[in-house]
Amino acid sequence: MSSHLDYEINKELGECYLFMGDMDKAEEYYTKAASSNGIHPDPYLGLATIAVQRGDLSKALGLYTKAAGIESSDKAVAGMALVEMELGFHDLAFGHFDEALKINPENKVAIFGMVQLGYMLKQLDAVVPHLVNILALAPDKNDVRFTLAGCLVTLGNVEEATVHLDEVLMREPDNAAAIELYQSIMS
Repeated sequence: MSSHLDYEINKELGECYLFMGDMDKAEEYYTKAASSNGIHPDPYLGLATIAVQRGDLSKALGLYTKAAGIESSDKAVAGMALVEMELGFHDLAFGHFDEALKINPENKVAIFGMVQLGYMLKQLDAVVPHLVNILALAPDKNDVRFTLAGCLVTLGNVEEATVHLDEVLMREPDNAAAIELYQSIMS
């Protein structure tokens, strides 16, 4: 059997066992996949997920970093950022969320992690362009539009926030969060 076929089989088995919740078997097959063909990031992403599940964040960070070193994918970089955020490395995480969104503007994990840190670090001005990018690609994403409106209100741009809230309420007239935010800025 070729090492590429070994890699594919072991990676698929790792994914299946991970999906079924058998961390030990998933780890066994992801480790085999990584050792049969170390040029793909997927086994390291799987092993990082297992490390997170087991609460070994420093190991997870190392595995996400290794995966990103092989191929700088939005999943690997966003994974690094999530672990960094959990470990309290907020500035580093913010930068990695930004990097993940440059790779894939629609990575929900990255955008909502970056929004959370943007509020915490008072860097919402760096978050807004990413939200605008998502809406350029998918203008009907009300959750993103509402988040953008909230960021704009915090930044003092109430007029632009109102435009986005109007859009949300046009699509979802019963959106309680949008109604509440709209009422708070109008009072």
